[in-house]
Amino acid sequence: MSTLLENHIIQLLHERDEKAISLLYEHYGDTLFGVANKVVRDEELAQDILQESFVKIWKNSETYDPSKAKLFTWLFRITRNTAIDKLRSAQNKSDKEIQIDFSDVYTIGVQGIRPDEMDMEENLAKIDPKYREVLEALFFIGLTQQEASEKLDIPLGTIKSRLKIGLRELRKIYGDGPLVLFAILSYWL
Repeated sequence: MSTLLENHIIQLLHERDEKAISLLYEHYGDTLFGVANKVVRDEELAQDILQESFVKIWKNSETYDPSKAKLFTWLFRITRNTAIDKLRSAQNKSDKEIQIDFSDVYTIGVQGIRPDEMDMEENLAKIDPKYREVLEALFFIGLTQQEASEKLDIPLGTIKSRLKIGLRELRKIYGDGPLVLFAILSYWL
Protein backbone atom coordinates (compact mmCIF):
# COMPACT_ATOMS: atom_id res chain seq x y z
CA MET A 1 0.00 0.00 0.00
CA SER A 2 1.29 3.42 -0.82
CA THR A 3 2.16 5.88 1.92
CA LEU A 4 -0.19 8.40 0.32
CA LEU A 5 -3.18 6.02 0.54
CA GLU A 6 -2.24 4.99 4.08
CA ASN A 7 -2.07 8.66 5.16
CA HIS A 8 -5.44 9.28 3.52
CA ILE A 9 -7.00 6.37 5.46
CA ILE A 10 -5.48 7.64 8.71
CA GLN A 11 -6.88 11.09 8.07
CA LEU A 12 -10.34 9.63 7.36
CA LEU A 13 -10.15 7.56 10.55
CA HIS A 14 -9.29 10.61 12.63
CA GLU A 15 -12.13 12.54 10.98
CA ARG A 16 -14.48 9.61 11.75
CA ASP A 17 -15.32 9.34 8.05
CA GLU A 18 -16.95 5.99 7.27
CA LYS A 19 -15.03 5.79 3.99
CA ALA A 20 -12.04 4.79 6.13
CA ILE A 21 -13.64 1.48 7.05
CA SER A 22 -14.40 0.69 3.40
CA LEU A 23 -10.83 1.44 2.42
CA LEU A 24 -9.44 -0.55 5.34
CA TYR A 25 -11.60 -3.52 4.44
CA GLU A 26 -10.68 -3.26 0.78
CA HIS A 27 -6.91 -3.05 1.39
CA TYR A 28 -6.45 -5.00 4.62
CA GLY A 29 -9.53 -7.24 4.98
CA ASP A 30 -8.06 -10.38 3.44
CA THR A 31 -4.82 -10.12 5.38
CA LEU A 32 -6.58 -9.46 8.69
CA PHE A 33 -8.95 -12.36 8.02
CA GLY A 34 -5.84 -14.51 7.53
CA VAL A 35 -4.46 -13.33 10.87
CA ALA A 36 -7.71 -14.21 12.67
CA ASN A 37 -8.03 -17.55 10.88
CA LYS A 38 -4.46 -18.50 11.72
CA VAL A 39 -5.19 -17.94 15.43
CA VAL A 40 -8.59 -19.65 15.67
CA ARG A 41 -8.38 -22.09 12.72
CA ASP A 42 -12.08 -21.68 11.98
CA GLU A 43 -13.15 -19.63 8.96
CA GLU A 44 -16.61 -18.79 10.28
CA LEU A 45 -15.24 -17.65 13.62
CA ALA A 46 -12.48 -15.74 11.83
CA GLN A 47 -15.16 -13.82 9.88
CA ASP A 48 -16.84 -12.89 13.18
CA ILE A 49 -13.49 -11.82 14.60
CA LEU A 50 -12.77 -9.71 11.53
CA GLN A 51 -16.10 -7.94 11.90
CA GLU A 52 -15.57 -7.41 15.63
CA SER A 53 -12.07 -6.12 14.92
CA PHE A 54 -13.37 -3.55 12.46
CA VAL A 55 -15.88 -2.37 15.07
CA LYS A 56 -13.02 -1.97 17.58
CA ILE A 57 -10.91 -0.19 14.97
CA TRP A 58 -13.75 2.24 14.28
CA LYS A 59 -14.51 2.85 17.96
CA ASN A 60 -10.84 3.42 18.77
CA SER A 61 -9.83 5.23 15.59
CA GLU A 62 -8.99 8.44 17.45
CA THR A 63 -6.46 6.58 19.60
CA TYR A 64 -4.33 5.52 16.64
CA ASP A 65 -1.00 7.35 16.71
CA PRO A 66 1.10 7.02 13.53
CA SER A 67 4.23 7.98 15.47
CA LYS A 68 3.90 4.84 17.62
CA ALA A 69 3.09 2.22 15.01
CA LYS A 70 2.38 1.75 11.34
CA LEU A 71 -1.30 1.48 10.45
CA PHE A 72 -1.02 -2.20 9.55
CA THR A 73 0.73 -2.98 12.84
CA TRP A 74 -2.11 -1.32 14.76
CA LEU A 75 -4.75 -3.19 12.74
CA PHE A 76 -2.84 -6.46 13.12
CA ARG A 77 -2.65 -6.11 16.91
CA ILE A 78 -6.34 -5.36 17.28
CA THR A 79 -7.30 -8.33 15.10
CA ARG A 80 -4.85 -10.73 16.72
CA ASN A 81 -5.86 -9.70 20.25
CA THR A 82 -9.54 -10.06 19.36
CA ALA A 83 -8.87 -13.56 18.03
CA ILE A 84 -6.91 -14.53 21.15
CA ASP A 85 -9.69 -13.15 23.36
CA LYS A 86 -12.23 -15.28 21.47
CA LEU A 87 -10.09 -18.38 21.96
CA ARG A 88 -9.72 -17.71 25.68
CA SER A 89 -13.41 -17.02 26.04
CA ALA A 90 -14.29 -20.26 24.27
CA GLN A 91 -11.76 -22.17 26.39
CA ASN A 92 -13.11 -20.70 29.63
CA LYS A 93 -16.65 -21.56 28.58
CA SER A 94 -15.74 -25.16 27.76
CA ASP A 95 -13.78 -25.49 31.02
CA LYS A 96 -16.88 -24.46 32.97
CA GLU A 97 -19.24 -26.82 31.20
CA ILE A 98 -20.01 -30.01 33.08
CA GLN A 99 -19.14 -33.06 31.07
CA ILE A 100 -21.95 -35.41 32.13
CA ASP A 101 -20.45 -38.40 30.30
CA PHE A 102 -17.28 -38.20 32.37
CA SER A 103 -18.75 -36.90 35.60
CA ASP A 104 -18.84 -38.99 38.73
CA VAL A 105 -21.24 -36.62 40.48
CA TYR A 106 -24.04 -39.16 40.29
CA THR A 107 -21.96 -41.95 41.80
CA ILE A 108 -21.12 -40.24 45.09
CA GLY A 109 -22.61 -42.16 47.99
CA VAL A 110 -23.56 -39.92 50.89
CA GLN A 111 -24.12 -42.63 53.49
CA GLY A 112 -20.39 -43.11 54.09
CA ILE A 113 -19.62 -39.39 54.48
CA ARG A 114 -19.65 -38.04 58.00
CA PRO A 115 -18.54 -34.39 57.90
CA ASP A 116 -18.70 -34.18 61.68
CA GLU A 117 -16.01 -36.87 61.83
CA MET A 118 -13.79 -35.18 59.24
CA ASP A 119 -12.56 -32.50 61.68
CA MET A 120 -13.50 -29.80 59.19
CA GLU A 121 -12.99 -26.89 61.57
CA GLU A 122 -9.66 -28.24 62.78
CA ASN A 123 -8.40 -28.92 59.25
CA LEU A 124 -9.66 -25.63 57.90
CA ALA A 125 -7.71 -23.91 60.67
CA LYS A 126 -4.53 -25.49 59.25
CA ILE A 127 -4.91 -23.49 56.06
CA ASP A 128 -3.32 -20.06 55.73
CA PRO A 129 -5.86 -17.42 56.92
CA LYS A 130 -5.91 -15.62 53.55
CA TYR A 131 -7.08 -18.82 51.83
CA ARG A 132 -9.45 -19.79 54.64
CA GLU A 133 -11.06 -16.33 54.47
CA VAL A 134 -11.87 -16.79 50.78
CA LEU A 135 -13.15 -20.37 51.24
CA GLU A 136 -15.41 -19.24 54.07
CA ALA A 137 -16.76 -16.30 52.07
CA LEU A 138 -17.51 -18.43 49.01
CA PHE A 139 -18.67 -21.72 50.50
CA PHE A 140 -19.90 -20.91 53.96
CA ILE A 141 -21.33 -17.43 53.59
CA GLY A 142 -22.42 -18.16 50.02
CA LEU A 143 -20.98 -15.11 48.31
CA THR A 144 -20.17 -15.10 44.62
CA GLN A 145 -16.53 -14.49 43.68
CA GLN A 146 -17.40 -10.92 42.71
CA GLU A 147 -19.24 -10.31 46.00
CA ALA A 148 -16.34 -11.80 47.98
CA SER A 149 -13.96 -9.53 46.09
CA GLU A 150 -15.99 -6.48 47.06
CA LYS A 151 -16.67 -7.54 50.66
CA LEU A 152 -13.08 -8.54 51.40
CA ASP A 153 -11.64 -5.67 49.34
CA ILE A 154 -9.48 -8.11 47.39
CA PRO A 155 -9.11 -8.07 43.57
CA LEU A 156 -11.23 -10.67 41.77
CA GLY A 157 -8.15 -12.37 40.30
CA THR A 158 -6.71 -12.76 43.79
CA ILE A 159 -10.00 -14.27 45.01
CA LYS A 160 -9.81 -16.86 42.22
CA SER A 161 -6.17 -17.67 42.96
CA ARG A 162 -6.77 -18.01 46.69
CA LEU A 163 -9.78 -20.24 46.08
CA LYS A 164 -7.71 -22.52 43.86
CA ILE A 165 -4.85 -22.68 46.37
CA GLY A 166 -7.23 -23.12 49.33
CA LEU A 167 -8.94 -26.07 47.67
CA ARG A 168 -5.54 -27.54 46.80
CA GLU A 169 -4.59 -27.28 50.47
CA LEU A 170 -7.80 -29.07 51.50
CA ARG A 171 -7.04 -31.80 48.97
CA LYS A 172 -3.67 -32.31 50.64
CA ILE A 173 -5.56 -32.95 53.88
CA TYR A 174 -8.52 -34.96 52.59
CA GLY A 175 -7.20 -36.49 49.40
CA ASP A 176 -8.02 -35.83 45.78
CA GLY A 177 -11.44 -37.44 45.46
CA PRO A 178 -14.72 -35.69 44.63
CA LEU A 179 -15.71 -35.86 48.29
CA VAL A 180 -13.60 -32.88 49.36
CA LEU A 181 -15.94 -30.24 48.05
CA PHE A 182 -18.99 -32.26 49.09
CA ALA A 183 -17.64 -32.58 52.62
CA ILE A 184 -16.98 -28.86 52.85
CA LEU A 185 -20.43 -27.97 51.64
CA SER A 186 -22.31 -30.54 53.70
CA TYR A 187 -20.54 -29.46 56.89
CA TRP A 188 -22.03 -25.98 56.73
CA LEU A 189 -25.37 -26.75 55.10
